[in-house]
Amino acid sequence: PNLTMNPSKAPWYFLGLQEMLVYFDPWIAGVVMPGLLVVGLMVFPYVDSNPLGNGYYTWKQRRFAVSMYLWGFYMWIILIIIGTFLRGPGWIWFWPGQTWDHNAVVFDRNRDLHEIVAGWGLPFLNATPFKEIFGAIVVGTIFLAGGLFFHWLMRRGRFEWRYLTNFKQLRAWATTPDEFESKLLQRTSILQYMTFQFFAVSVLFLFPIKLVMRLVFTIKYIWVTPWFNV
Repeated sequence: PNLTMNPSKAPWYFLGLQEMLVYFDPWIAGVVMPGLLVVGLMVFPYVDSNPLGNGYYTWKQRRFAVSMYLWGFYMWIILIIIGTFLRGPGWIWFWPGQTWDHNAVVFDRNRDLHEIVAGWGLPFLNATPFKEIFGAIVVGTIFLAGGLFFHWLMRRGRFEWRYLTNFKQLRAWATTPDEFESKLLQRTSILQYMTFQFFAVSVLFLFPIKLVMRLVFTIKYIWVTPWFNV
């Protein structure tokens, strides 16, 4: 009982929270991001201005709202899968079938984004307040790109897999707004629109980018401040 297991893992339903500690500060990983995820999944159906599908379950008439919910839900499932099957001793990444080595030492050079850019001939980014300003600009750019992406997505019609084998149909789907979806967007109030954009970009856009940057490029934080790190 006095021996701490390695790895020390929470119950499977909390492993998403434990895995999120890899990407954010503890108070952001344990409070802010889960709160945004839960609240976002709850509000998505209510900020959808589609009058169809009220009072009964339907996929065809509420594709956008259901898709956004599933996007966030599956992101949480992915975190649980990573924490359950891919994290070993020392919370090191082990591929399926790879033997857990309790003596393994992984020399990951986890750097912040401003440190990488500073190495490109911009050393002033390592100093305050330039690194804070740089991080704010990067996060702001991500929010802007995410907002434009979801605005574009809200005006698309039904996507069919056969479009992937026909470039003309794929281009037509990507460039031609759907009439019904465009009318729904016009019906959406500014409060509904901004609420959806905030939760969608924060949870469905920013977090996957952060996950890829951490796992693929070993970038720890993209915005470093004395009060919080993202």
